[in-house]
Amino acid sequence: MTEQARTFLPAAGKDWLLPFYDPVVKLLGGDAARKILMDEADLRTGQRVLEVGCGTGTLVLMMKRAHIGVEVVGIDPDPKALARARSKTAQASATAHFDQGFADDLPYPDGSFDRVLSSFMFHHLPTAEKGKFLAQVNRVLKTGGSLHLLDFEEASGMHSWLAHLFHASHQLEDNKKSRVLGLMTSAGLVGAEKVAERRMLLGRIAYYRAKSG
Repeated sequence: MTEQARTFLPAAGKDWLLPFYDPVVKLLGGDAARKILMDEADLRTGQRVLEVGCGTGTLVLMMKRAHIGVEVVGIDPDPKALARARSKTAQASATAHFDQGFADDLPYPDGSFDRVLSSFMFHHLPTAEKGKFLAQVNRVLKTGGSLHLLDFEEASGMHSWLAHLFHASHQLEDNKKSRVLGLMTSAGLVGAEKVAERRMLLGRIAYYRAKSG
C-alpha cells in the first residue's frame, strides 16, 4: 500500500480544526506537558533527535530553542500540519528537518537517532500499528538511545466536549499502562517504564521511557 493510499487521523482530529490546534492545546496545558517530556529526555549537544508524529512542530521548535546544538527531525503523515511546522520553524529562524511519513514505516537507517520522542500521537495509531511503530523506534535508535513517549491514558474521565472534539474515547482504550509497557517490551525495547503522570483538562496523561534493545 502506498503512503498516498493510506489514511491517518489529523492532529486536531479534523482538518478544519487545524488552525485552532496550537492555541487550544497550549491553553489546555499541552505545551507545558511537552516541556516536561523534553526535559525528561535529557538532550545533549551533538545528539540527533526524532519526533514521531510531530504535527505542527511545537515540540520540534521547543527542542531547537532550548538546545541549539541538537539536530532535530520531525515526521508526520499530515502535509497540512507539516506546512505549519515548517512555517513556524522558519519564522523562529530555527533549523529543523521535517519529513512526511508514517510511524510504522520510518524512512531512516538503523541506529540513526540518540533519542526518539512522541507526544499525544500514540493514541492516533490503530492497534495493529502501535507495535510496528515501537519496533521501528527500536530499529532507528542508536545503541543506548532512548524513547520518550507522552500520551493520554485510557479514556476514563474524559467527558468534556473538547475531548470528544479532538479524539474519540475508543482511540484511548489501548493506552492502559500494562498495554503500553507490554507493547514496548514486545518490540524489543528494554527497561520500559512509566515515569510520571499528570492531569490536563482533556484527561490524565502519562510519560513513558524505554531504551533500545
